Amino acid sequence: MASRFPVSTAQFSSTVQGCETHFVLSGYDDHIMVLATQIGRMGTILQARKEEGECGELSYSVNVLMGRRDEPLLVACARQLIELISNSGSSRSLVLSLGLKDHSQETLKEIIRLVIANKVW
Repeated sequence: MASRFPVSTAQFSSTVQGCETHFVLSGYDDHIMVLATQIGRMGTILQARKEEGECGELSYSVNVLMGRRDEPLLVACARQLIELISNSGSSRSLVLSLGLKDHSQETLKEIIRLVIANKVW
């Protein structure tokens, strides 16, 4: 289910590594919000953004706003998503909420694939 006004939104469910996973993606003017949950709660919330240096070089920053700070794969997931979002032409920041039972690399790759397949930017 997707809608365009006033905020582009996609809401769907998919089975990820054997777990029912619910998604809500919202495209605001200045941010993209992605919520993926297997536990019915928001989980760890991260913010990722593209930054341009003085000489035009690009870098990406990821900050854990709330939740687990000891999960490097969650940070890697946010970084990969912001890179893909930026490479598709969007300059918006990402707010990512991951409430997952499994933080494996396979799970996070599938989360990224599903978000990109249902993009709202």
